[in-house]
Amino acid sequence: MRRTLVHLILIGCLVTAGFAPVAGTAIATDASTTHQTPTATDVSPAPVAADTTTNTTNASTADASATETQTVTLLTYNDVQTAAAEDGSFPRMVTAIEERRAATDNPTVVAGAGDQIGPHALSPISAYRAPVDVLNTVQPDADVIGNHEFDYGLQEIDNVTRDSEFPWLASNLVNSTTGEPFSGTENYTVVERDGVKVGFIGLVDRGATYGKTNIDFAAEGITLEDYTQDGPETARYLKQQKDVDVVVALAHTGVPDAKELARADEGAIDVIAVGDDEQFYPPQETSGTVITEAEARADYLGELNLTVENGDVTAWNGRLIDTSTYAKNETASRIITDYRSEVSLDSTVTVSETKLDARFATNYHRESNYGNLITDAMRAEADADVAITNAGGIRSNSQYGPGPITGGDVFNTLPFPNTLVTVELTGAELKETLASQVVTLESDTGQQFGEEISQQTSGVRFEWVPHENASPQIRDVYVNRAGPDEPADWEKLDEDATYEVAVNNFMAAGGSGYPLADEPRVEESDKLIATVVVDYLEARDTVNPQVEGRMERVDSDASDAEVRADGNGKVVLTLDAPSDVESVEADSFTLTAKAAGVGSVQAEKVVFDAEDDRLVVRFDDAQLANYVNGDDAELDLYGEYESSQYEFVYFEHARLNADITVESAEKGTQKGNAGNGKQNAVAAPTATATAVVA
Repeated sequence: MRRTLVHLILIGCLVTAGFAPVAGTAIATDASTTHQTPTATDVSPAPVAADTTTNTTNASTADASATETQTVTLLTYNDVQTAAAEDGSFPRMVTAIEERRAATDNPTVVAGAGDQIGPHALSPISAYRAPVDVLNTVQPDADVIGNHEFDYGLQEIDNVTRDSEFPWLASNLVNSTTGEPFSGTENYTVVERDGVKVGFIGLVDRGATYGKTNIDFAAEGITLEDYTQDGPETARYLKQQKDVDVVVALAHTGVPDAKELARADEGAIDVIAVGDDEQFYPPQETSGTVITEAEARADYLGELNLTVENGDVTAWNGRLIDTSTYAKNETASRIITDYRSEVSLDSTVTVSETKLDARFATNYHRESNYGNLITDAMRAEADADVAITNAGGIRSNSQYGPGPITGGDVFNTLPFPNTLVTVELTGAELKETLASQVVTLESDTGQQFGEEISQQTSGVRFEWVPHENASPQIRDVYVNRAGPDEPADWEKLDEDATYEVAVNNFMAAGGSGYPLADEPRVEESDKLIATVVVDYLEARDTVNPQVEGRMERVDSDASDAEVRADGNGKVVLTLDAPSDVESVEADSFTLTAKAAGVGSVQAEKVVFDAEDDRLVVRFDDAQLANYVNGDDAELDLYGEYESSQYEFVYFEHARLNADITVESAEKGTQKGNAGNGKQNAVAAPTATATAVVA
């Protein structure tokens, strides 16, 4: 904004903008996200809470002297996605836009920051048409092509833009030969309201193109230019050649990259409306540019009021508006319900006895019960050894049940037109495939969102170590040779053996970084993943999926164990603690059987001796005997602790592991081993004479 300002809260400016400040406001200290935890923001000035619904007001101004000023209001939304198929937040957002337009005499413009037309439950039926039909009732001034605008293919963009009564922008995604916007899109658009000219540009980054689509843009004759160069250049052109007063960049990049753009543009861009990473990010300044993102799924509407003097933005205030308080727009509701009625999305397919977790944060970071259900359905349909689905393929960021589950619920969580594909992999290739989705804590993504496993699985269980120095990052892999509805038959992965693995066609083509594009196909089905899950559920009156320990996070190893039976029906493990243990979470310590299916034994007591860096963990011997039954059994000890080494973003604590071997006392032996150090130890028979633990 090319000026140094004294930052004040302007009562008069707020009233003019259509909302009044609230007495006793407090400084907001955090901006949360529905996907994953964001990093700290560099904000000037700090956001100020406008009301108890987390709306935010922020103002800055200079002495206007006698200069005539004008205020223009910008309303923004982003990542409507799954809401496009539901008669809920999307129609409410339409009403919010209408009412905010009517609430002020300011010239008002409306724009989106991408990912509006997919994915959603109606994608297989209406493709882009349902959301575009609703957006046409809004009559926005511009939107930007995001990665999910490519859900229906590159060639379909022409049809999307043809049926849209507003321009779609792609300023830095251009025809490689001509340098002009690629087919169906525009470089910029200029809107004039009451003498104020607002210029819109549309920007994407590599993560929202090559990173989240299967399109080889270069091969298609499209060049992705550097948004930090192309954006400021286009903004300066609009200011200098088109006499634009306000430049708004619709940036489908995520907030961190939007900040990079703000630092690079040297004041040419006044506002960056962000999409892609779905953060709740009320308007805040970075390097003189206002950045805002309205989370996702039409739950919020961004409102930003800009004071314009002589072609410059000299002051602003803004907030995010919760759309849940608005009534649904009747036209938008009718459009959505008409599409839904064509495919009976409101019919119940089963009843869940538990809450099905389709939240982004869960499915990116850890095993989820809904991820287990989806992959069990895929494995059963394909009659495969293993099934894997990418975390990004599970949408809606919601939970369903307990209670009736509808076909619409399933299609809302699995909205992509992805189909079932079975590939053949060696054990070594399966490990490589699983490892491709590990996000380490030390990586850029890990520093922003935390360590991630980024997938859900069936028929395979393993440990993942999310740190750069870990080798291997996928270990202790077991495969269940039995079907998902049969008693488990776990066996250690054979790296030379072959396994049939069910995935979706996006993954099979190399999407989400899976190394599967060149792997042999066993079968390619035309059946949608959502349909696979619906059929699986319809065959069951009730479902009750649980988290079973299919993907176990490990940050460190405990070793040099000494194990004994105390003669009173208890088994005591004494181990060297990892060097970074400061304190332990006693309730988290369990022993889990590697090859005995679902189940674990919780420790009765855990003591950490900080002086000697030793852990003492006690278990009930009778419970451990359930895993032995006259045979040797391999167990895993897991436990969480406060770490002096790692600063976590998503998880609260580090997690340790030790391998424990259990031998039956009936076999007449008193030897075993424990800990990843594999040091032998000797223990006396237990009081129940059923197991010796070491």
